[in-house]
Amino acid sequence: MMGNGPAPFSDIGKKARDLLTKDYNFDHKVTLTTLSDAGLGLTATGVKIDQLFFGDISTQYRSGKTTVDVQVDTNSSVSTTVTVNELVAGVKTSFSFRIPDLKPGKLDVQYLRDHAAINSSIGLTPTPLLELAAAIGRTELTLGAEVGFDSASASFTKYNAGIGFNKHDLSAALILADRGETLKASYVHVVNPVTGASVAAEMIHRFNTYENSFTIGSCHALNPLTTVKTRFNNSGKAALLCRHEWRPKSFLTLSAEYDPKAINVPSRVGLALALKP
Repeated sequence: MMGNGPAPFSDIGKKARDLLTKDYNFDHKVTLTTLSDAGLGLTATGVKIDQLFFGDISTQYRSGKTTVDVQVDTNSSVSTTVTVNELVAGVKTSFSFRIPDLKPGKLDVQYLRDHAAINSSIGLTPTPLLELAAAIGRTELTLGAEVGFDSASASFTKYNAGIGFNKHDLSAALILADRGETLKASYVHVVNPVTGASVAAEMIHRFNTYENSFTIGSCHALNPLTTVKTRFNNSGKAALLCRHEWRPKSFLTLSAEYDPKAINVPSRVGLALALKP
């Protein structure tokens, strides 16, 4: 972001979403990340879901303003993304494609200036899927909207709008999503800047069903190396997360969730290990 300009539209409400959902994992996951002095990074990830195992290996190479990411998964799919930063002032461009799907790639362009943030995406096909998101304002107050258009069917795939308000100790957002069918309001407040203690809430109203739902959560640092998060929603689901940095940049995370309505299903428990030598 340049100066005090607005964040991209996708960042509206992000602080509350991160507190309520980020790092929660109810499977078994191991991640190993290494970085060489030459600018080459390697990340290997393995996830065990029930009796199934999924994994991928990704590499990242940085040279000047260019970053190349290549990912290979257990299905032998290869995803590649080439990103160029500041080719023109305030512009970041990326091109991505996947093989052996033989699907054409996608071009993304991001433009950040003092009073505007614009993200655009276009599929490189004769009848592409077009997406455009724009935000205006400042860091404290941001207004934004996004739209998606499928040229093959000549129809809109999405149109959303939102407003975000940010201060050093609080953040609030109001988003009209799902093509105007859902209204989301979120709020996060830093209670104690020293310990990082924070609380967050999100309320959702669906106009088509007149259904209301809410989720509340908290985050607290027990000590400089251990963080505890909690989450509770209107259906009675309760979740707990404990994240411990047992060595610099290496984390062990334990997550658990209890659903009182799922009487015959055991509580979900997940373990994630992230290693960075």
